[in-house]
Amino acid sequence: MRIAVTIFLTDQTVTPVRLARELEQRGFAGLYLPEHTHIPVERATPYPAGGELPAEYGRTLDPFVALGQASAVTEDLRLGTGITLVAQHDPIVLAKQIATLDRLSGGRFTLGLGYGWNKEEAADHGVEWTTRRDLVRDRMALMRALWADEPTAYEGEFGSVRASYAYPKPHRGGAPRTLVGGAAGPKLFAGIAEYADGWLPIGGRGLSESLPVLRQVWADAGRAEADLQVVPYAVLPEAGKLAHYADLGIDEVVLQLPSADEASVLKVLDEYARYL
Repeated sequence: MRIAVTIFLTDQTVTPVRLARELEQRGFAGLYLPEHTHIPVERATPYPAGGELPAEYGRTLDPFVALGQASAVTEDLRLGTGITLVAQHDPIVLAKQIATLDRLSGGRFTLGLGYGWNKEEAADHGVEWTTRRDLVRDRMALMRALWADEPTAYEGEFGSVRASYAYPKPHRGGAPRTLVGGAAGPKLFAGIAEYADGWLPIGGRGLSESLPVLRQVWADAGRAEADLQVVPYAVLPEAGKLAHYADLGIDEVVLQLPSADEASVLKVLDEYARYL
C-alpha cells in the first residue's frame, strides 16, 4: 500500500521544501495539500468536525505554489491537492496552473477536488451555494476542453471558452489524475463516475458499506471496474485500519500530519514510517 500524507502547511509550519525532501528520503508516496483562500471572521457555517475552527484554516499556503516548490526538490514524490475548491477559481487560469504543475513534475500531480463546506468563503468568490456542484461540473468540462489535444470550444451553463491554443497539456492525455472528495451519497458518486478517476473519502469511515454502492454507480456509467481509485484521506493510522483498507482493494492511503513546526512534524513522520 502506498502511504502519502496531508498537512495544513502555513506560514508557521515546516516549509514545503523541507517536508517534501524528508518525505521522499523516508519513502513516503506523496504529499497532498488543502486549500482555503481565506476564512471570513463573521461565519455562520459550522466547522464540519465540530467545535472551534482550527487556526490553520485561515493561514494555509496556496497549494499550487507550495506543491511547485515540493516538485522542484523531489523526483518521485507524488503531489496532490486535497482539495482544490474548483468553484472558487477562474477555470481558464486553474486549467493552466494544473497543467503546468503536472507537466513540470513529470505527471506526478493528482487533482483532488471538492465542493466546499464554508458558505461565507464561497460567497466572497461569487459562488451560489445551491448550484456549486453544477458549477464544478461545468468548470471541469471547460478545463478538459482546454486540455484537449486539439483546440476545442466549450459552451456551458456557467462559462464558455473559444477553441484555443492552450499549453502545456497535462502529462497524461486529457486530464491529470482526478479524485473527488466528499461524503458518500448519490450526487457525489454520480459526479465521480462522470468526470473523475475516483474518490477521496475523508477519514475513511464506512467504506465497507459505501464502496459497493460506488462500484455499482461506476459500473452503471460504463466505467471499467479496475479503473476506480479510492484513496482514504486525512486518516489517523492504525495497523488494523490499513489492513482493512487493503482487504477492500485499496492501494493508497493519505495520513494526516499535524499543522506544526518542523521538529514536531518530523517526529510524527518517524512514527508513521513503520507503516511503509
